[in-house]
Amino acid sequence: MIEQLHPRIIENKDWATLLFVVAFAVVAMTKSAYETRFSEFSRLIFSDKYAKIYRDNNHLKSSFTVGLFFVQIVSFAFFILLTMNIYDEKILKTDWVLFIRIATFLLYFILGKYLIEKIVGAAFNIDEFVELFNLQKVTYRTYIGVFILPINAVLFYYNNIPEAIPLAIIVISLCISLYSYFISIKTYQNAIIGKLFYFILYLCALEIAPYYFMYYWILKGSA
Repeated sequence: MIEQLHPRIIENKDWATLLFVVAFAVVAMTKSAYETRFSEFSRLIFSDKYAKIYRDNNHLKSSFTVGLFFVQIVSFAFFILLTMNIYDEKILKTDWVLFIRIATFLLYFILGKYLIEKIVGAAFNIDEFVELFNLQKVTYRTYIGVFILPINAVLFYYNNIPEAIPLAIIVISLCISLYSYFISIKTYQNAIIGKLFYFILYLCALEIAPYYFMYYWILKGSA
């Protein structure tokens, strides 16, 4: 009897392993180079001391922020890819082309949104507030990226992931984001009260709408 042969599909995970190693290396080097700052950063969710100390706009372009921005892009791209794979098995989590597309989209989305915010801030004469507010958002968004990086590494090499896990991560990330908005509003409440109308317009146009369209794009991509 001749046994029926089935092609063996070998998934290439080397590219992901390399990216995870590089991302963790960047975190380790950042921690070594900015030991005190990273220590305060790691306690960000429990204390607003970091946000108060490093609130100058110059910190937005420091090597600390730039290095962890790379980690943030890699981490979020992996999480989106894994979430799409969990809800649609046809989408492979080892698809490096799709990963590059997601990472590129995130990069242009974040940078494009930042540039638009600067333009709007200059148009409404609230550019200083927008810079400070954006620094707060970048800080907490980076914190979320670093937080879920090891989770992504575990989930990538683990099969049959329950659908509740990405939902739980999304809920926790949303809570951290809402907390960051609360801290920002509390810190800059005097500036906000003086230009409340522009602040509400800013939130609707540049904070709510872009993420809604991003959510729609992810759902459409996984459909």
